[in-house]
Order: sequence, then C-alpha cells, then structure tokens
Amino acid sequence: MHTYAYGFPRLGKNKEFKKHIEDFWEKKITEKELISLLNEVEKERISYYKSHVDTFPLGEFTYYDNIFDTALIFGIYRFKNFDEYFAYARGRYALELKKYFNTNYHYLVPSVSSKAKFRLRWNKPLFYFNTFFSFRGNPLFLVGPYTFLKLSRVKENFDKAFVELCRAYKELFVELEKQNVDSLHIEEPAFCLNLPQKEIDLIVKNYKKMLTPKLNVNLMTYYESVDFLDALYELPVYGLGLDFIAGEQNIKILRKKGFPKDKKLICGIIDGRSVQRAHILHKAQFLDSIKKAAKIKETNIILANSCPLYHLPVTLEGETSTESYIKRRMSFAKEKLYELHLLKEVVAGRGDEATTWSKAVNKTIVHSQPGTFDTLSIKEREFLKRKNLQQKNLRLPFFPTTTIGSFPQDKELRKARLAYRKGRLSIGDYDRFIRDKITKLIGVEEDIGLDVLVHGEFERTDMVEFFAQKLNGFLTTENGWIISYGTRVYRPPIIYARIKRDAALTVKEIYYAQSITPKPMKGIFTGPITILAWSYNLRNEPLHEIAFELARALNQEAKELIKKDIKIIQIDEPAMKEFAPLKKEKRDSYFRWAVRAFNLTSQLAPTTQIHTHMCYSDFEGIIKWILKMNFDVITIETAREQAKILDAFKGVKFHRAIGPGVWDIHSQCPAQEKTIRRILNKSIKIFGARNVWVNPDCGLKTRKMPEVETSLKRIVKVANTYRKKFKKSK
Repeated sequence: MHTYAYGFPRLGKNKEFKKHIEDFWEKKITEKELISLLNEVEKERISYYKSHVDTFPLGEFTYYDNIFDTALIFGIYRFKNFDEYFAYARGRYALELKKYFNTNYHYLVPSVSSKAKFRLRWNKPLFYFNTFFSFRGNPLFLVGPYTFLKLSRVKENFDKAFVELCRAYKELFVELEKQNVDSLHIEEPAFCLNLPQKEIDLIVKNYKKMLTPKLNVNLMTYYESVDFLDALYELPVYGLGLDFIAGEQNIKILRKKGFPKDKKLICGIIDGRSVQRAHILHKAQFLDSIKKAAKIKETNIILANSCPLYHLPVTLEGETSTESYIKRRMSFAKEKLYELHLLKEVVAGRGDEATTWSKAVNKTIVHSQPGTFDTLSIKEREFLKRKNLQQKNLRLPFFPTTTIGSFPQDKELRKARLAYRKGRLSIGDYDRFIRDKITKLIGVEEDIGLDVLVHGEFERTDMVEFFAQKLNGFLTTENGWIISYGTRVYRPPIIYARIKRDAALTVKEIYYAQSITPKPMKGIFTGPITILAWSYNLRNEPLHEIAFELARALNQEAKELIKKDIKIIQIDEPAMKEFAPLKKEKRDSYFRWAVRAFNLTSQLAPTTQIHTHMCYSDFEGIIKWILKMNFDVITIETAREQAKILDAFKGVKFHRAIGPGVWDIHSQCPAQEKTIRRILNKSIKIFGARNVWVNPDCGLKTRKMPEVETSLKRIVKVANTYRKKFKKSK
C-alpha cells in the first residue's frame, strides 16, 4: 500500500520563507537572490516528503498564495518581476484577503471581470517540473478550476466563466504533455460545499472535456464529505482523494455507492488539522472499515493526510520545553508524514513501531454534538435603550473615531520581551518599559484627536497566544509557527486541560492606560470562539463545552475591568464565521453554541458598551446569528473589498452601531481620504449617521508608526468634516 502526502508547510524549520521574503521587501536581497534562497527552502521541504512517503506533488510552493498564482497562470493578472507580484498582496494593486474555507489561512481573492480572457500566461507547474528534475515522477500541483472560481469574485455568468477556464486548463495540460509530464495533483475542496445539481452537471461535463487521456490525475477533496461522489466516478481520473476525518459522511456514501475498480482511493486518514498524535492501530482498523465500505482491494487504496499539512507547524523537534507526557500526545507536519509511514508498516504486518507510537494517545476527540442551546440573545429594541444609557456615560460625538486595538511593535519592544522571557529583564523593569510605551501612545492618540483610545497591546505577542499563556489549560510552543497569510505567522496554543482564569489577564495594562487619560479606554480581549478556533485541541470533550469554559473565564475578566472604571469592552471574534461548518445543514447547531459562548462572555450591565471586532468575515447568510449576539458596536473590515460587505446589512433591522474599516492595514498604502469618504457615505445610507464609527479595518501591529499616524490623522480629519456636515444638515 502506497503513501501519499501533500500540503507540507513552506515556512521552513526556522521560518526561512518569512525571513527571505521580508528581506526582499526591505531591499536587503535582490530578486535573483530571493529565487535562489527560496528554491533551497523548497528543496528542504521536498526532503521531508522524500524521507517518509512514496508520492507527493511538485509545484505546491508559492511566494504568497496559490489561488493568486492560479490567477497569474491563466492571465487574469500579470507581473514582470516580484515587486509587481507582491504589489497585488500588499501594494498598490492589493487584492481582498479572505479566509480559505473554514480555516485561518487567508488567500488573495481574484476578481474575474466580464471581459476576462483565460489564457495560459505563466506555466508555473512546468517551472517546478524542470527546477526539481530529480523528482519528475511526482504529480504536478494545481488548484482546480471550480475551486478557483468559487473563491474568486466572478462578475460574469459563472457557468460561462467555468467553461472558458476549463478550456484554458486544457491548453495547459496539452503543454505539459508535450514536456513529458504524466501526472497531476488537482485540488478541489469546493466540491465539499453544498452544490446545486446544475453545477454538478457543469463540473462533470467540462472535466470530461478538460482532462487528457495521457495524464494520470489525482483529484483531491478535503475539509468535508462530497455529496455527489458517484458523479465524480464518471471522470477519467487516476485517483480520488477523500477526507475521512472532517468528512465523516464519506464512509457512509461509500457504503451506499461503493467505489470504482478502475480508480485509486486516496484515503485521507491522518488528520491534517489536528496536532493530536494518531493511534496507528486504531487507524488501521478504521482503514479496514473504509476498505469494506468501498468494496475495493487493498492495492487500490493509497494512504494520505486528510487535508493540506500547512495547517500544522513543521516539526515537534524544536519543542524542548514541552512536558514529555503532553509532547507524547502530539504530532506536527513532519510527524504526520511519519504516521503515514507507520500506518503503511502496520498494513504490511510490521506493527512494533506503531504500537510504541500509539501508547500515549488519548481517545478520539468528541466533536460537537447537535444541541438546542439557548443563545441568550437580546431583542433588538433593547439596544436602543442601552445606547441612551451608554451615551450619558461616554458623551461621544457623531462619527466616533477609534482603532481596533494593537499598535506597531518595534524591534525595541521585541528585544525587551525576549529579555524578560529569558530572565535578563526583571518583571519590574519590564512593566515599567510597557508602561512607558503605553504613556507615549496615549499622548499620540490624544494629539491625533481620537475619541476612544486603546492601550496598544504592547504586552501581547499574539491575540490568542497571549491569553493562552495566562489561562490554565493551555500549552504554548517555542517554534510551532504556521502561516496565516503571506509572511504573517503565529503560534497556535494547545488546549490540553480544563480552562480556568486564576488571575487577571489584561487588567493591569488597561487600568493604567485609563488612569492617565480622561478619554474612554477600551478594555480589549479575544473572544471564546476565536481562541478555540485558533488553538489546537488535545481534549476529548465536545467543542461547545470548551467554548463555555472560555466564556466564563473571559466574563470574569470583563467584570474586573468594569470595576476599574472601564466603560467599553471589546470582544474580538474574527473567527465566528470562519469556524462554522462548511455544510449548511450543520451550521445552525454550531451557531447556537457559538453565539451562546459570546453572549456568556458579554453578560454585563447595560451601561457597559460592548464592541466586537469581526474582520474578514462574510456576513451573507449569517446575519440572523449576528443579530443574536450581545454587542452594541461591531467593527469590520471593508476597505480592501470596496465596502461590499455592508450590503449584507441592507433590509435588516439593525439598531446598533457599526465601525466599517476605512483603511486597509494589510496594504503598504496609508489611508486615503477618498476611500474613507466613500465607505462613510455608503455606511450612512445603510445605518444612519448616528450609528457610524470611523476606524481602521484591523489592528495596527504589523504597520510602522509614521504611516499609522498619517492614516489616523486623515481618519480624524474626515470624521470632523462629517460631524460639521451632519450638524449643519440638522
């Protein structure tokens, strides 16, 4: 039985990917040097595959994002050099960022106009085929045409665009055949969504035309089950990849439909999103049940990970301070490759290594069961009463200005934090350093003229890791980095025990900040769903129980902040939509407990103004759940995608306030007054002038202070103009 792995992290064991690209951005290395250095990173990445599995795809590597690369391959965008390439990610052509399905990985959203002509412009697969000549027996990676278009903004008829794109793929396949390419790895995770029959027919018809007989194609699906599996059996593919971890229905479908004898079942059985170590002997039993359900021979099964491995850190090898009894329960990307090897050994009758590996493994994690939780929602008209109470306390002007929370973290700050962590700086000296940073920031915010201030979050490494380090029940890693987007990395913490709050999390810094300014200060912390979504989980309990534990701990924090005279509490929940199941039939159950967890956190006196920040969320289809959440003000990202997200609120009885992001902080460009005005004008039409705040679309941690000050001054300037205009109109 063969092993097959894909999606291994491109970050590098020591974050070399991040370092080299950021060196290029800062003009420390040339484009030629960047290509050479990242080819070395790719060679190392391939070496991990080569050491553990039989087959893996070539060409997965990207300098930023593979959805964007697909747009370049087929001529939607063009670039002459890497300055132009990165301009689409963070420069003058910056594209919208969006979450990749229900993960915390972001992709750049291509815009496909009605005039778009799909043509082969950049043969990226062939480049990797030729660059890594010694691995030519492996399939070449491509994002599938359906997934690409589903994740794009298509401004013409989708069916027409899909037909045209499949023709361009066919052009690419013909070119690859001429260069003696014999196999492809095509990823179509969008096949796991709820597809209408019309689109299923469209896929089957055009895939049959697109695929060429000389190419062996492995068609990969993941993150959920495929409802139209029998239709895919009609396609002339070599292998079909199914996720048997998140897509638990796949095995039930196999029992009903069987599996064709002329294809390979690429069995996604090693979990690509969890750091829980696999119990290899149990996996072998599960594999046997899949084989029986599919009614196929063992020789037609290929062992694989359930989804791309870039959702995991590179390897456990650098985790030297983790308690051994916990570490024995864990597995990162390299270890997942080893698990595939062990499973292959067990199937071959050699199980000694697998037995040793599996000894410390817990039982299988229990996934959240459907429930009829009371969401604890409040009637919309109650927010009007609360608004009046809060305004008496806060006395805010029309179009209040604020920021989302974090401010730039410079080298001096990172140096001090490292010194404190290594014991070279005392707690007293470190606290004084942080207080000094807060004091200076408050002065800057007051000079700029912001109405509601923040303390800057200088003490926080990351919006989830920081809280995990202070709450009982979490483990944080030394080198467990993963990519969120581009070169932006974070270290997901690991939940391994019951979550409790034994001490204050944010009170010291926020109370100090409020004590040195008469302006209202926001008490800001990350919400329970985002902490849960952006952490790994080693526990056995259903997810909703863990979410409620987090909610109760965070509610204690909010109440202590209020006792310190903090009048505004901001609960950040960017993962509320992202964490939802892909299948529509599963979402109501999820949102019931997710909204309840948020509302448990925000059970506070009505005089406290509750904010929530939900950047990069698509609200269409979930507005009814947003309205059940207990908040007074919501801040969202709108700048990069031209405020389209606001359309989801049209026609909804929304009596609360909203802060549409008017500055895209993921771009190098400062805020533009024209953009600020355009977004405010649209917001006023939908929500009314009394209900609009003015703010950036996300935290400012990754920006530099000069551009932050420039942008915030422009934001305040425009807000002041609108106040005068509104007063005159009244």
